[in-house]
Amino acid sequence: MSFYLVIYHSLSHTVVWTANRNDPISESGQFRLSVTGIGIYDDSGVPVWSTPEFESGVDSLQLLDSGNLVLVNRVGDILWQSFDYPTDTIVSGQRFRVGGSIIGSKSDSDISEGDYSFSVSSSDGIFQWKKLTYFRLLMDLKSVKNSNRPVSYVVVNGSGFDMVSDPGSEVVVQVIMTTDVKSTDFRILKILPDGTIVVNRYTDKNWVTDFATPADSCRDPYRCGKLGLCAAGKCSCPHGFRVDPKTNTGCSFSNNTLSLPESCDKATSPKLNSSGEYVYVELGIGTKYFLPDFTTPVKTGVDISTCEDICSSDCSCLGFFHGRTSGSCYMIENDMGSITSSSETKDDDKLGFIKAIHSSPSHQSPSNSTKSSDIPIAGLILLPTSGMLLILLFVICMCRRILSNKAKASRKKLIIDSSEDLEMFSIAGLPVRFDHDDILIATGNFSVRIGSGGFGTVYKGILPDKTVVAVKKITALGSKGKKEFGTEIEIIGNIHHVNLVKLKGFCAQGRERFLVYEYMSKGSLDRTLFGTGPPLEWQERFDIALGTARGLAYLHNGCEHKIIHCDVKPENILLNDNMQVKISDFGLSKLLSPEQSGLFTTMRGTRGYLAPEWLTNAAISDKTDVYSYGMVLLELIQGQKNCAHVPAGNPTSTGLTETRIYFPLHALEMHEAGRYLDLVEPRLEGRVTIEEAKKLVKVALCCLHEDPSLRPSMANVVAMLEGTLPVWEPQSDLLNFLRFYGRRFTEPSMAGTGADAEVPSGFMIAPIDSSGSSVSPNSFSYMSSQQVSGPR
Repeated sequence: MSFYLVIYHSLSHTVVWTANRNDPISESGQFRLSVTGIGIYDDSGVPVWSTPEFESGVDSLQLLDSGNLVLVNRVGDILWQSFDYPTDTIVSGQRFRVGGSIIGSKSDSDISEGDYSFSVSSSDGIFQWKKLTYFRLLMDLKSVKNSNRPVSYVVVNGSGFDMVSDPGSEVVVQVIMTTDVKSTDFRILKILPDGTIVVNRYTDKNWVTDFATPADSCRDPYRCGKLGLCAAGKCSCPHGFRVDPKTNTGCSFSNNTLSLPESCDKATSPKLNSSGEYVYVELGIGTKYFLPDFTTPVKTGVDISTCEDICSSDCSCLGFFHGRTSGSCYMIENDMGSITSSSETKDDDKLGFIKAIHSSPSHQSPSNSTKSSDIPIAGLILLPTSGMLLILLFVICMCRRILSNKAKASRKKLIIDSSEDLEMFSIAGLPVRFDHDDILIATGNFSVRIGSGGFGTVYKGILPDKTVVAVKKITALGSKGKKEFGTEIEIIGNIHHVNLVKLKGFCAQGRERFLVYEYMSKGSLDRTLFGTGPPLEWQERFDIALGTARGLAYLHNGCEHKIIHCDVKPENILLNDNMQVKISDFGLSKLLSPEQSGLFTTMRGTRGYLAPEWLTNAAISDKTDVYSYGMVLLELIQGQKNCAHVPAGNPTSTGLTETRIYFPLHALEMHEAGRYLDLVEPRLEGRVTIEEAKKLVKVALCCLHEDPSLRPSMANVVAMLEGTLPVWEPQSDLLNFLRFYGRRFTEPSMAGTGADAEVPSGFMIAPIDSSGSSVSPNSFSYMSSQQVSGPR
């Protein structure tokens, strides 16, 4: 039996990526993950596949919601990703970049690399057989070129199959698809063993082909085998040839004394100077070969005799085509494919000639039998996505004693000394336990304060190995025991995702609790977004939105213990020097003491981001985070707080004096009017397209639907942003409550007289009817920020 490391689409039983496709291992082989990367070894311990060397050590292996397998270092930087090394499939949202290629399998039963490949150039998609071009994407009638800008990557998503240019994400080449796509559908681009590129869509438990090219099966350069003649999809043999009796595929010379010469490596074999040992069999007018359409002639302005001499002197030459009008000479070297029948004799005047040698039938070389094998594939790693489950199959059978005694001895343990209950307990692996003295030294006795929040104050620290960290001093845990605290830390510390701040360690001494996180140099999003510096570019805002969505989707569905953040806001979205997004404070609600956890069932969060269900005693779910995310997304679009005082003269202002605006209502009204660019921060004028703005506004409004069950999941939000799922249409009747909140916010009675005037959170305890009107609006009041925030 043969075993592979693969990523697997479980719903359709489809392999979408394979590591060791050319080197399967036996049941005694091994898969190893170490600080140097991934390695696959045969039963003798010889490596058959591995990731490249890295400048820094590997901290973790992660399978992202997109289906991307990544290796990250201790600071969360991606060292390697499977998306950069596709095999025969591109999944929805994956960027297939210029210079990359996907290679078809040998057959449906043999997943090793075959002869067909598809690559991306700066202007087109290139189809090749044995590294010889035979088709281009723009030759397909459904491919439309929109621009002359250079192509950066190919992406397949809910809208189709596009070749895109960066920066700007301009679609250079678009493949037209008219099929209706459901929100649960999932698309892939795949090269089949016969060289056909297909865009398949998984819908209603079946694969449907939305696009396939080349549409003409005779474009396949090996459709009818060696020297077979393809016409209207049917195979026969050219005049003077017959079906090869030895292989029963392809064609050989009808004359038993003639045979095809064996090709050679012309770089190492001597050239033959005599042409007397070869004869050339003409294919006849009306036959074509794919090669002359995609290569330049080796010589022009010559006669057939000269072409023969060139071919005869080159042992790799198997034949040639000669242009009768131009005198061009095209060589067929190394491999011989199928011939096609052509009726375009007026435009194509090339004549083909096949090199032959005299030999007896008994001397002809038998063809090699085709390898075939049954491929069992096994493994198990679950991956939640929108409407699908990707599994990483890397259970390589019977990997014996992966952890040696030495590895066990080096495994880090956490020992927590409980003076309260005189118990000791340990947690294997990270995060690390720090002593209180370690925290004091690292923070310089808490000398550099970098932030604060509902749970405590954050200080900058430097560990002995010079690693910069953020140390959060927890002040809201009451009398929570060390053992219970340590158990929760184990859960949170073992959650790893590129868009979640990594918990590096903790300290529990007496009644003091500290959490040690990776340091994010640019701080929180609110500083960059609402600050006085240069505005974030639109692509940066989009990347922040997507990274935040991916992190939340992982918390909700990707880790063993589902976590609802409950306080999604710009202050809890951190950025590093590379503008990589990481969500902080996730899971801290799990650390609430018993007396405080009771408050969690009633209200928690930050004014301005709270979902309506907090105020109605409805069940709190992951859709509560979705609502808060929608509010953050609106702030990303406009570059200011949702509840704001707009100075006179601002494009959003309606008069000569300061205007109070509730931006979610403004966004709803501009959506209904189709004026999406009016919502974008004015400093980005001219740098954002209406389609880019429309996409984010619609996603944000869908997240704000009053009924939690009608909001998209964060996995769906990711899919909509990535383009693998069509953007949902916001339902105005589910957003009517915003009209009431907006009116209340802008009423003169709420205006106040100074900077400290009470500003409503946008939420209140009151019934609202289906039209968005309140019942007895004067019978209830707004909550203060302290009341709304709860145990922060």
